[in-house]
Amino acid sequence: MGWIIFIIGAIGWHVGMYGMFKKAGIDGWKAFVPFYNTWCIVEKCDIKRIWFWLQFIPIAGQFITIWITIIFSMHFGKFNLLDHAAVVFLPFIYFPYLGFSKDVRWGGKEVVKHYKKSVAREWVDAAVFAVVAATLIRTFIFEAYTIPTESMEKTLLINDFLFVNKLSYGPRLPQTPLSFPFVHNTLPGMPTTPSYLKWIQIPYTRLPGFTTVKRFDVVVFNFPAGDTIINLPSFGSAKPYYDVLREQYHGNRDALKADYPILVHPMDKTDNYIKRCVGVPGDNIEVRNGMLYVNNRIGSVALGQQMDYIVETTTPFTPDFFQNKLGIDVDNPGDAVQVANNNTYVINMTAEEAATVKKEANVKSMTPYLIDSSTDVFPYDKKDFPWSPDHYGPIHIPKKGEVITLSPSNIEMYRRLITVYEHNKLDEKDGKYFINGKETNTYNIKLNYYWMMGDNRHRSQDSRFWGFVPETHIVGKASLIWFSWNNGPRWDRFFKPIK
Repeated sequence: MGWIIFIIGAIGWHVGMYGMFKKAGIDGWKAFVPFYNTWCIVEKCDIKRIWFWLQFIPIAGQFITIWITIIFSMHFGKFNLLDHAAVVFLPFIYFPYLGFSKDVRWGGKEVVKHYKKSVAREWVDAAVFAVVAATLIRTFIFEAYTIPTESMEKTLLINDFLFVNKLSYGPRLPQTPLSFPFVHNTLPGMPTTPSYLKWIQIPYTRLPGFTTVKRFDVVVFNFPAGDTIINLPSFGSAKPYYDVLREQYHGNRDALKADYPILVHPMDKTDNYIKRCVGVPGDNIEVRNGMLYVNNRIGSVALGQQMDYIVETTTPFTPDFFQNKLGIDVDNPGDAVQVANNNTYVINMTAEEAATVKKEANVKSMTPYLIDSSTDVFPYDKKDFPWSPDHYGPIHIPKKGEVITLSPSNIEMYRRLITVYEHNKLDEKDGKYFINGKETNTYNIKLNYYWMMGDNRHRSQDSRFWGFVPETHIVGKASLIWFSWNNGPRWDRFFKPIK
C-alpha cells in the first residue's frame, strides 16, 4: 500500500511540475529530469546556487528540495500557510492544480518582491522550522530517552536521562511516518491513545551506520513481543499480551479479545526497551547457576550488574547498614527483602557490594538466589526446553544466511521468527511443515538476531522471557547520561558515558 501511494505521488508531482514549468516559460520536459528540475527552479527564481547542491546532503536534502518548491509556488502568488502546507503534504494534488488551473498564473519575481510577511507568519515559519529540525535530529541522529525501570541497575538508574545515538548502527527510515511529533506511541496524557496513523507503512529500511551492534553494547530497541498489547494502563508491555494469552487463556485469542481491549502496534511503534546485548548473530548463550556464558566462556560482567543473594546472619542488619553500605533507602528498602526470619535476607546487589556484605562480622553465609524451573521462559516448551532464568540454554542466536532444520523438538524456538519477524506463513500437518504452502523441513534465516539481557538479572524482563531481537527492531546505542534525578540532581551521573 505504501509503495502504491508513493508511485501515485511521484507521478502527480512530476505531472504538476510539468504544467508549472510551461507557465513559467521553462521547457516542460525538464520537469521529469530528477535534480535538473530543481536546478531549473533555482535558476528561474534566482535562488542562490548553493541551495541546489545542499539537496545532496543525506536526509536533510529532501527538506531543502521541499523548501525550493515552496519558493517556486510563491512565484505563482501562493503565500498562504495553507498553500505551503499543500506543497509539503499534498504536492501530487496541489502541483497539478497550480500547473493546469486557468485561475493560477505565473507572477515571477515582481509578485514575490511586493510580498511582506506578517509578524505572526514569521513566528509560524520559525516554529515550523524548529519542529522539522528537531524531528530530523530525533529521527536520524539522536533521541533523548529516560530510564523508567530498574532492569539495568546499577549501570543505569531510574530517571537517568540518556542520549541514544542512532548514527552508530544506522538510522531507520520512519516506517509509520504519520504520527504526532516528539512522542513515541501514545499521545501526551493519554496512555491508551495511539499517537500515529497506520494509513501509510513504509518497508523497513536502515541507512548505513558507523558500526554494527557489538557484544555487550547497551542498546535501545523496539520490544519484539510488544506488537500486540492489552490496551489498559496496567498491562501494555509491563504485562505482555502474549504472556496473558499463554498463561490465562491457553492460546484462545477470541476469549482474550472478548475480555480486554486489544491494540496492534506497527513494529517501530512498539515500546522502546533498553538492555545489554550479550549475544550477537552466531553466538551460543547459556546461563549456568545465574552466571552468563557466551560461546562457552564467562561473559563480561558489567560494573553495575546486580543479582539476588540469600544472606544469613547471626544478628539482623541495621537500617544504617542498608543506607551506608548498600545505598538502600531504609524507608523504602525494595531491594532488600526479609524472608523466613529477621536473620535471613534476599538482597539485590552488585558483585562488589556482595563482597562487602560477606566481610560483615554478623554474616553467617551468602549464596546466589537462583530462580527455579517453575518460571515460564522462552520458548515456553518445558518438555524440550526445561529451563529457568538462572539455568538457561544453551541457545544459538540465529544469523542471516544460516539454514536450520525444523523438528518437533525445536519448532517453538523458531515459530515466531519465521511467521512474525520474517513474514512467512507456517503450517503443520501430519508431522510435516509447510512454509508459504511449500513442504520443507529447513528454513533459511533472512535477518540477523540478538540476545538482550538486563544488568539487573533478577529484575529484568529480557530475552530469556521473550526470545530473539531481530535487527529490524534495533533503534540505537545508548551513549551518554546527560542528566539524572532522584529527589534532586545526581551530579555524579551528569555527562557520564554508558559502558
